[in-house]
Amino acid sequence: MSQHRAAGDRVTPGNAARKPGAGRHSAKHRVARRNTPTSSQIVGLTAALAAAAGAVGFSHSSLASPTQANSAVNLAALSLDSGQQLSGITTARIQARQLATRDSSRVQLADTTKKQSAAAKLAQARAAKLNATQALTAKRASALATAKAKAEAAEQKARESATRCEMMISGYHITATFGQGGSRWARNHTGTDFAAPIGTRIGAVMKGVVIFADWAGAYGRQVQVRHEDGTVTWYNHMSKFSVSVGETVYAGDQVGAVGMTGNTTGPHLHFEVRPGGGEPINPMPWLRNHCGLNP
Repeated sequence: MSQHRAAGDRVTPGNAARKPGAGRHSAKHRVARRNTPTSSQIVGLTAALAAAAGAVGFSHSSLASPTQANSAVNLAALSLDSGQQLSGITTARIQARQLATRDSSRVQLADTTKKQSAAAKLAQARAAKLNATQALTAKRASALATAKAKAEAAEQKARESATRCEMMISGYHITATFGQGGSRWARNHTGTDFAAPIGTRIGAVMKGVVIFADWAGAYGRQVQVRHEDGTVTWYNHMSKFSVSVGETVYAGDQVGAVGMTGNTTGPHLHFEVRPGGGEPINPMPWLRNHCGLNP
């Protein structure tokens, strides 16, 4: 009889049709077993949450950005099968991780904004300094230009002064003086001779107007300049003229060049001074007393 019951309990092709209740009971057990997380799944979820927490913890470093940390948290939330549900404490932890990630993003954004503001302020300060430097440079340039213009005006005024005097010639030596006698002249010498190489520049002693520029017999090529006080100076034996009659010359302006024209034994400037255009006087005292020159 025990063997009959044991045989009856054995599953055979003949007893494949079971009672409806017995089938539903077995299905319920299978569904229950499928919906209940296994210990390995719980361990996997815990590991995923730990990885997400680590990503959040390092969100301020170069290892993970806030976006990467947030993705890790979302990954942890989706690591279970779609049919599983997270517990309340697990959901709270995930929400806390996401909140920390958002806070970290806000801090990072604020820090970036602060740095950009500081860079903008620095750029403004540098631009202001550059503008100040350029303004100062322009001011100095303007002051230099004004000073130069004033100096040139003063120089021009001095040059055009009727009382300014300059030596007529340079690189000379005196070979004959006023009143000197001798066979070289028809009468006593009427001026002072300044010997110099042919072509040496000859300038007007003072401001005046050219009243003569032509050949003058024994004087050779001659230029006469009348000054503002009426005194006339003569420049003789020149090799060439550099001025014309009616031209205004200033002290130092070239009137000609040393030569040997007329009655001469060597290249020199024969210089005469004639007050009021009359008789000649000794040029040396006149140069010293009237012009302040010391030949």
